Parts: sequence; C-alpha cells; structure tokens
Amino acid sequence: MITSGGASMADMAGRGCEHPRGCHTGELPVHASATVGARFWLLIEHSGPWASHLEDCKLPEGVHTLIKRASRLGIRPQLIRRPGRRNPVETGIHVMVADSTAAKPWIAEGIFAGPDDLDLDSVVAGVVPESCILVSEPVFLVCTHAKRNACCARIGLPLARSLAKSLPDTVWETSHVGGDRYAANLVCLPHGLYYGSMSQAAAIAAADAYRSGEIILDRFRGRAGIPEPLQAAEHFIRIHTGELSVGGVAVESSRSDGAITEAFVRGSGARFRVVVEPMTLTTPCGTACADTITTYRLVALDRLTPVLYATSALT
Repeated sequence: MITSGGASMADMAGRGCEHPRGCHTGELPVHASATVGARFWLLIEHSGPWASHLEDCKLPEGVHTLIKRASRLGIRPQLIRRPGRRNPVETGIHVMVADSTAAKPWIAEGIFAGPDDLDLDSVVAGVVPESCILVSEPVFLVCTHAKRNACCARIGLPLARSLAKSLPDTVWETSHVGGDRYAANLVCLPHGLYYGSMSQAAAIAAADAYRSGEIILDRFRGRAGIPEPLQAAEHFIRIHTGELSVGGVAVESSRSDGAITEAFVRGSGARFRVVVEPMTLTTPCGTACADTITTYRLVALDRLTPVLYATSALT
C-alpha cells in the first residue's frame, strides 16, 4: 500500500507512525474533522525550531506575549515559516491575522516592533487592525510540526515544498493545526478550509480550486470554526447538490438531541433539513494508536422550500 508521500505503510510503521492504516492515504473518511475552535487566526513568522507546544518554544518575549493574548481572546495562534527556509525575521514581528467567520472572510498582515502595536481586540470584533494591510491572495498552511507528531513533518515537509514551487509566496509551513492522524494537513485561509491525508497532487488541486472560489470534496475535512456535526451537514449537502463554491453552502440554524443533530442548511438555491449522528469506524491500527475513528453518518436529508432571494457566494 502506498502513502500520500510515496512510502509504503510498512515503511511508515518502521519510522514510528502510530496512526490507523489509511489515515495518510485518503482511504479513511476525513469529513467533519476541521478544528472547531479556529474562528480567528494569528500567524507569527518564526523560523524555529518549534517545541511540541507553543508555550515551550524558545521565542522572543514579545511573541510569547502575543500568543498568550491571542489565546485569551479565542484567536488561534500559529507559528509559520517559508518552506525550506530557516532564516530568522530580520526586524520586528511579522504577523498575519484572519477572520474565517466574517460574511466576507479576510486576512491581513503587518510587521510590528512589539506586541502592543497589534490590536487583537479588533480582530475578534471582525475589524481589520489599523496597523495591518489586507492580503489579496489566499494563504496556504501546511502542518510540518515534527515535535508535535513526526508524520506531520515526514509527509508535510515535501508537500509544502512542492506546493510552494507551484504557488510561490502563498505557502507556509505551520505548527500544529489539529488532526495529526490526517497528515499531511492543508489549511486554506482566510476561509479556514481544512484538507487532510493530502498527496502533493491533491494539494495542488485543492489550492487551485480554492483560488477559483471552489472546494474539492475529496479529502476535504471541513470548515474550521463550526461544530463537527454542522461540518458534516454541509458536507452531505455538497454531496447531494454538487455545490462546490466556497460560500455556496451554509448552516442557517441547528439543534441537538443527544448525539443527533438537526440542521437547516442553505445550498444551491434551496433549503434543506439535514440530520446527522456520529458513528465509529474500527480500523487496522499501528502499534499504539486508538483502534477507532469517529465520523458522521447521514440520517435524513429533506429539501424544503426554495430560497426566494439571491445570496452571493463568499469570495
């Protein structure tokens, strides 16, 4: 069996991979697994090395201050660096901030002398900080965080370098994004779209689609910042309707009764009632991984009244 990085599963096991077989190849389902808490983002350029957790990294005190402040505000901090480069930032702190939940998601960047120069409160208010400039191109993050999980570096590093050759200046290596078992992980900002179990070809296809305002469902983990059952509801509507535009599907409301979630979803000019529930897959395992994976199954899907107004897709 061949993995997304080109190595056999036997080779992966020999190098310490403890994830269930199929996690890195796209054979196991990845939908509805995007990081729920990632609604706002703080990306800080730092060449490394990176410890397993950000608070343990040897960073300038100003960077640690920003990370702590962001975490208190509910902003997800990430360290980033250019693929293949380990040159430190020459002056100041280079950051990008993003809002993935806005009606029109955005990402902006700036270079700051110290942490007090960046207004993170404005980010959670949905406002671009005055000291930042909007970024017009999408940003692609590939997790390569070796100290957090070796598979992220083993599979993520060659993917990041390959993607950077195709899309220079838009690709960054990043610290842990959640879901190590789905390495290589790709995050598309500003919308916070997660892909997992990525091969180099799949990553290029997903990035090209995102640049055109679309999603590829193959290996699509979901949209960060919303609960997993609602990610699942959006996923099943996209399968049902064939709607691939980034903003073409959205949950309008939902309610849960125990493990079952009912959601009302807009997509392809119609409204749908979707019911999903978690399910457990038993998978062949490596030496120390859990022997189950939780995903979601479709219980019911009903078309409701058509949408009588035009809603533009997010761009």
